[in-house]
Amino acid sequence: MKKVVIIGGGKEGTALLEVLAKTNQLQVIGVVDKNPVYQGGNKCERAGILQFAKWEVALEKLASIDVVIEATGDYELLEEIRKYVKDEPVTVIPSSIASILFYLLEEKEGLIKEVKTHNEKINSILQSTHDGMIAIDIEEKFTLLNKRAEEITGFSEEQVLGVKINNILRSSELPRVLKTKKIETNRKQIISKDLTIVTTRVPMFNGKELIGALAVFKDITEIEKMAEEVTSLKSIQTMLEAIIHSSNDAISVVDESGKGVMINPAYTRITGLTKDQVVGMPASTDISEGESVHMKVLKRTEAIRGTKMKVGPLRKDVIVNVAPVIVDNQLKGSVAVIHDMSEMQELTYKLEKAKRIIRTLEAKYTFKDIIGDSAELQFAIEQAKLAAITPATILLRGESGTGKELFAHAIHNESNRKYNKFIRVNCAAISETLLESELFGYEDGAFSGAKRGGKKGLFQEADQGSIFLDEIGEVSANMQAKLLRVLQEQEIVRVGGTTPIPIDVRIIAATNVNIEMKMINQTFRADLFYRLNRMPIFIPSLRERKNDLYKLSLYLISKLNQDYGRNIVGMTMEALEKLMQYEWPGNIRELENILGRAIIHMGYTELNITEAHLPILFKEEIQPNHQQETVNIEFQEKQTLQHMMDKQEEKILLNALNHNSGNKTNTAKMLGISIRNLYYKLDKYGIK
Repeated sequence: MKKVVIIGGGKEGTALLEVLAKTNQLQVIGVVDKNPVYQGGNKCERAGILQFAKWEVALEKLASIDVVIEATGDYELLEEIRKYVKDEPVTVIPSSIASILFYLLEEKEGLIKEVKTHNEKINSILQSTHDGMIAIDIEEKFTLLNKRAEEITGFSEEQVLGVKINNILRSSELPRVLKTKKIETNRKQIISKDLTIVTTRVPMFNGKELIGALAVFKDITEIEKMAEEVTSLKSIQTMLEAIIHSSNDAISVVDESGKGVMINPAYTRITGLTKDQVVGMPASTDISEGESVHMKVLKRTEAIRGTKMKVGPLRKDVIVNVAPVIVDNQLKGSVAVIHDMSEMQELTYKLEKAKRIIRTLEAKYTFKDIIGDSAELQFAIEQAKLAAITPATILLRGESGTGKELFAHAIHNESNRKYNKFIRVNCAAISETLLESELFGYEDGAFSGAKRGGKKGLFQEADQGSIFLDEIGEVSANMQAKLLRVLQEQEIVRVGGTTPIPIDVRIIAATNVNIEMKMINQTFRADLFYRLNRMPIFIPSLRERKNDLYKLSLYLISKLNQDYGRNIVGMTMEALEKLMQYEWPGNIRELENILGRAIIHMGYTELNITEAHLPILFKEEIQPNHQQETVNIEFQEKQTLQHMMDKQEEKILLNALNHNSGNKTNTAKMLGISIRNLYYKLDKYGIK
């Protein structure tokens, strides 16, 4: 590399400095300018080039100088420099020659830039094309492998450049093109079992001189597969027709205009209509009662499910599911699956029968089935989950219809007894004499009509599991005493027997009555209450958690859809507002009844419950009974039973607090409830 000194750091010298910095043949090692602040000074500092104020000093101090460029245009200075270096191998270039050199270098840089830009464009085209491209030189070495070729072959350009093609792609035919110098067009080539290409190979010449060969190719693996699929389309169509004809469900297909295209034998069996009566005819031909669901689907391009209607001359009751047929975003028709209601009703009956059997043996609900996000309900769920993992007896408190049985199921399924039996007993629905034998069992000959050999009671059946005693507040005093023994001793004695039978049963009791009032009236044993009330859980009424109304309604609508064979999707905001204004004395059970009544009166094509579908909702009034004076309660008009019970409970809480001088721990102990439950009740009634 030649070492250069530039004399003159002005405009021309600076320009030369910039151009020479880009070359690989010349290196500027010094710049001379008598002006301390000159144009190219900063560039020299950044490049580490020595700077001088006098050219004599520069030429004296810098060794091995090959070229001196005089860039000032001062002819006398040029002559002085020539005299100074006349005996040294140094080339002195005047400013005029330097200008020509500058322009030539600038032109060269421009040409290089144009060539580079042109090459980048060509490379961009090569890399962006969907065709794979491979090029080799005369020595059969890779010179090109574009991105598409990389994807197809699995090799990168960095891996193969300069490597002989047969070392990488043994199946390549490019070397043959180098030998024959002939073009090969659209040749199919199998690369592997999963890759087939079609390629065109051409020799490349520079004038008459052969310089390499190029292959341009496409991956036709998918195209071949599509061809095979098209070939087998007829057999697939035949297979689909066979599947449709073998289905036990009736199937009908119409085109985009609503004319029949296909039916299966099951369709004829259910509707009584033959192929000649349906194919090519309007979609409404088979309908005896109702509107054509096919035509609705064709208009909406959305599936419609669970529509009831009557079809055929026999007016057969059916449920229809219809879906659009869309190909390449184009509506081509619709397909309907028709279910015979009589068959479904028979299956439903069998299913319900099986459910009734299963219900007596196991709990079917979990905490996930308890619908609602209100703070009151979530508090009850947290208490129930906590109680489930303990062996303690649980007492579920709440109004009728709030879901106490649902909580009982969930508690059992959350406990370590979930794999054992869950027995349910409605104490109020069984007479006292029968209840005792049902719960405890009886010995052979215990009473007239007793089963020979005796019978196990429900407590024995529930051994290692749970027993749910619903309506516990309605049992007689005699039965209360016997239940107390079971809780205390963990054993039972059968009717007519004398031998105690040990049991391990988790008791979950429930009541909707005010047991505290029953204790005051001495109709319920306090000792049994305290045994049952080990873990009390208060389930809020529906009026206390009206924010859950919408979620509960959607859940119940879904359940009622299954019961009634409907397809109701929800309710309007006006209907919800009407439900929110009601106080719900019957709680969730009443809500289910009202929604069921609304659905029964809805048309089969209606999808949302509106305000008009709902019956008139009003608050039930309690009429005063002046003859009832056994309990000191003030009866007033327009007060529900629950309201009066809440008032009485509030008085009991206030009296208990006063009796214990405001000590909440002693108050909770006296009332036989947990401190957490006491705080919940105090908060409920706003007692500080």
